[in-house]
Amino acid sequence: MPCERKPMRYGHSEGHTEVCFDDSGKYIVTCGNDGDVRIWEGLDDDEPKFITVGEKAYSLALKNNKLVTASSNNTVQIHTFPDGDPDGILTRFTTNATHVTFNSSGSRVAAGSSDFMVKVVEVSDSSQQKTLRGHEAPVLSVTFDPKDDFLASASCDGSVVVWNIKEQSQLISLPLLQKTNDISNAKSLCRLAWQPVTAKLLAVPVESKVQLYERGSWDHVSTLSDDLLTQLINVVVWSPCGKFLAAGSVGGSLTVWDVNSKLCVERQKHEKGFTVCDLAWHPSGSQIAYTDTEGCLGLLDGLRTSTSNTTNTATKQAAGTKPGKDYDALFDDDDDDRVMDEGLSDTNSPVKKPVTGDDEDDDDFLMPATGRVRNRVAILDDENSLDTGSLKLGQDKFGDDDDTGSGIVPAAAPLVPLRPAYEGPMPTLPQKAFQPGSTPAHLTHRFMIWNSVGIVRDYNDDQDNAIDVEFHDTAVHHAMHLTNTLGHTVADLSQEAVLLACPGTDELASKLQCLHFSSWDTNKEWMVDLPQGEDVRALCLGQGWAAVATSALMIRIFSIGGVQKEIFSLPGNVVCMVAHGEQLLIVYHRAPGFDGEQALGVQLLQFGRRKRQLIHGEPLPLSHRSYLSWFGFTAEGTPSYVDSEGVVRMLNRSVGNTWTPVCNTRETCKSKSDHYWVVGIHENPQQLRCIPCKGSRYPPTLPRPAVAILPFKLPLCQTSTEKGQMEEQFCRSVLFSNHFSFLSSSGYEIDEDAQSQSQKNQQELLMKMFALSCKLEREFRCVELAELMTQNVVTLAIRYASRSRRMALAQRLSEIALEKANLIQEEMPEEEEEQDYSSVRRPSGSGQSEAAQGRQSSRRYQEEEEEQEEEQREEEEGQEMEMDEASETKKTSVSPPPMSQRTYLLSS
Repeated sequence: MPCERKPMRYGHSEGHTEVCFDDSGKYIVTCGNDGDVRIWEGLDDDEPKFITVGEKAYSLALKNNKLVTASSNNTVQIHTFPDGDPDGILTRFTTNATHVTFNSSGSRVAAGSSDFMVKVVEVSDSSQQKTLRGHEAPVLSVTFDPKDDFLASASCDGSVVVWNIKEQSQLISLPLLQKTNDISNAKSLCRLAWQPVTAKLLAVPVESKVQLYERGSWDHVSTLSDDLLTQLINVVVWSPCGKFLAAGSVGGSLTVWDVNSKLCVERQKHEKGFTVCDLAWHPSGSQIAYTDTEGCLGLLDGLRTSTSNTTNTATKQAAGTKPGKDYDALFDDDDDDRVMDEGLSDTNSPVKKPVTGDDEDDDDFLMPATGRVRNRVAILDDENSLDTGSLKLGQDKFGDDDDTGSGIVPAAAPLVPLRPAYEGPMPTLPQKAFQPGSTPAHLTHRFMIWNSVGIVRDYNDDQDNAIDVEFHDTAVHHAMHLTNTLGHTVADLSQEAVLLACPGTDELASKLQCLHFSSWDTNKEWMVDLPQGEDVRALCLGQGWAAVATSALMIRIFSIGGVQKEIFSLPGNVVCMVAHGEQLLIVYHRAPGFDGEQALGVQLLQFGRRKRQLIHGEPLPLSHRSYLSWFGFTAEGTPSYVDSEGVVRMLNRSVGNTWTPVCNTRETCKSKSDHYWVVGIHENPQQLRCIPCKGSRYPPTLPRPAVAILPFKLPLCQTSTEKGQMEEQFCRSVLFSNHFSFLSSSGYEIDEDAQSQSQKNQQELLMKMFALSCKLEREFRCVELAELMTQNVVTLAIRYASRSRRMALAQRLSEIALEKANLIQEEMPEEEEEQDYSSVRRPSGSGQSEAAQGRQSSRRYQEEEEEQEEEQREEEEGQEMEMDEASETKKTSVSPPPMSQRTYLLSS
């Protein structure tokens, strides 16, 4: 399919530009960033007619002399064609429409918008509209099913959705694209295209390939690719006959495939390498018009899309050629510099003849005239295909006739599947490794980390490639500006250092760079090269150490000064890794997930004088069909995480290191497309620090987003009632105060005032729940609550019960108070013995002589013996007094006093 590439010409100002032909093919119509629609009678038209539709024109569609445009005033307008007279407004959106298209008859218009909605409007009566809701990000493109039953749309949320127009419902959602928060940040426009005439296939550009999906079953049936096409495909469009598919890429490549044979029949390149915004086939199929991001218009002329012409030409070329020569030229000519499959008009290209059959609409299976398949992989594209060992080419396959070069391949019998189809659960695509508090790496301006210490931003554009480090507390360190010459992609920030890492290449190894700004040394920076082929997947900074998770399923531990200290293996690919103080928390894939579930495991290690593992690879619970979106520690050192459904969970150390849900951010979102981007969690005071993101999962870098504070709420039952509210507050207070005991046992200083205030609040809540249970006449529940109280609060509960004239309850509470008093008395001697034992155990100096050590030890031994004797005498006297008091209390409890004395006891 050789064609001529016409020189491009200026059409609109710089920016997104679209193009289409009118029904007759006489006019080329374009729209652009200048807000004009230009009507060209040809590429050489120096005075095209123009129509101003707004400040900017984002998209246009033309059918039946009706011109529809999406402009910057959030409307979809209609004009007459070619006169350009306004014919009203079809529909409005809350933001600008991004793409418009007609159905095959021209009776309907579909429009996608940045407000995540797709609307289907009747052209004759714009009041008849259908709104399709379900996308969670701006819509990239829309396309009608030629039979007008379905509509397909692509969105920045990463999905391609097929809708039932009549029922306004989703039929299927395919997660094929890279997620982004806005069209301006999308790497590809993903302009979908439905095969005309037969309407069998839906073409979806995915990265540098085009995936074809079958109408009805929505199964992936084929993929079109080209070895020379490496850039992302922006737009695809079918030829009018439905046999060829053209694609334009962000690197300026223009590619045309024969869909039946999956062969590339045309390759062209933009003369300046600019991104191709839009493509349009001429109704005759002989031309393709295209536009770029510079507002220019180009044309490919002389395309031959007729299957009969292509076949006849190829037959004539092969008439005088021996089959053996073609065979050798295809696979054995290593000196031939020409690219295979460059075009069907090449004299060395094999002849293709369709399989004879009754139905001309069926897809043709094309074979070369030599009897050998040109593309060896082409016939192995489905599960019903035989392997290469079952293909017998030559006389055994086609008979003994020597004239096989011009013969027609006989129709093959239906192939039987080699193995039964699998109908069980399908595996889930494993979640990629990520850094908590970071935005996607493909963004030019992104957050590399946002945590409780500060913010690390990355700027990677044409003007600058740098990293900015900003601290929340400027007393820690001043802001820093680092040149990102190595291309670092992951980072972490602590009170001591900044840790950066870049991926490796074929020539260079993956590097780990640390800027130890808190060091007293003048040389504050160190760098380590990882072994060749091993890349950094995740990293974190602890107190005096750094950890790196690599692609080799290993964890490498470094000191903050750069000394290699530990190395150990992981059971699976790392997903995330965070540190706090001496704690290291690792999440990894413990097994393949199925049906949309992620099978993640978690390990919690504690470094220090005594290294130990606290959590040994237990499964990490996630919401149904969700993935991990944030992972870290609270400011007090409790592991926590957030999944994609907005559920926040916290480690409950008091219940065997289980995970307790403490908040659901989705409950505070105003719409389904809104999300909260978590940046930190505090237990005292109870704060969930996050950034609200409207219509996106992550915030932009500029302007600096504002941090919001969300409250915590445990998902207990009946929290709308007074009882449920108090139970939730008590359970949450207990959970959020567990960190006090952990910090004290780990040797950290704790805020004793905050701890006593937390205990006081818990006892107050218990007393309120006790009073409520008394009102509801739930005495057994009152006793259960009293067991959670301290001795002093139980005394208050006894007074409340006696004043409420619940003497049986007061008697049971008196027994509980006595048990608590006895427990306190038993614990006091144990504490004194521990103190005595610790005072005896004192280490001796290592630099003294043996005689000196012996003299000192003898003196200490005598002094300690004297002290122990005095303390023992005091303890015996105290125990005798306690025994007397205990016997008196037992006597009073065994023989209940008269009513007057009992009332006095309860009131005291």
